[in-house]
Formats: sequence, structure tokens, C-alpha cells
Amino acid sequence: QVQLVESGGGLVQAGGSLRLSCAASGSIRSISAMGWYRQAPGKQRELVAVIKSGGTTNYADSAKGRFTISRDNTKNTVYLQMNSLKPEDTAVYYCNVRSTTWFAINDYWGQGTQVTVSS
Repeated sequence: QVQLVESGGGLVQAGGSLRLSCAASGSIRSISAMGWYRQAPGKQRELVAVIKSGGTTNYADSAKGRFTISRDNTKNTVYLQMNSLKPEDTAVYYCNVRSTTWFAINDYWGQGTQVTVSS
């Protein structure tokens, strides 16, 4: 059974920083990408940042220049360093791990961690 455990969310003032962590455990074969998504109240879940197995990263325009995604392959852990936070960054942040094999693509999700940025 695959489990993703997130940590690091909380309440921070605008301009502050937070670091999210997500540790994956269980039997996950061939992780092709790890990433972070977020969902604000009344909005759809959206991609924040993703890092692929080769190290390539992609960011949402709203995250570029402020957020940094990284991963520790030895620990199956992905991080999201968030700086210069804005009130519009307030959302539940979800960790995602994608496993890609020749016969299937599987997405695994964490339970979500709340990030609240006060103005």
C-alpha cells in the first residue's frame, strides 16, 4: 500500500516562507514524477510544480521565481520551498507521485496540507 505523508503547512504572513515535505512509502514502482498541486476554496485543483525523474522541473507561472521544488530520491521525498508568499497562495496543497511502467500509469495523492497566508 502506498502512503504519502505531507508536512510543513501552516499560517504565515504575506512575504513569509514555508517548506512543504512529502514522504512516499510503500511499494511504488518506477516513479516518473513528483509534484505539488493546490486547491483553493471554490477553485479547481491546479499544478504548482513538478519534478521529473531526470530532474527536470516545471512551475506554474504563479510559482516561478518564488517556489522551488526538489526531491531526495534516496528517501522518496519531495519538497516545496515557498518564499515571498502571497494571500492568493492560500490553499490546500497536495503531494502527487506518478508511477509509470510499460503497462500502467498510476497517480498517488497525499491527504493535503493547509497553507494560509495572511495579508
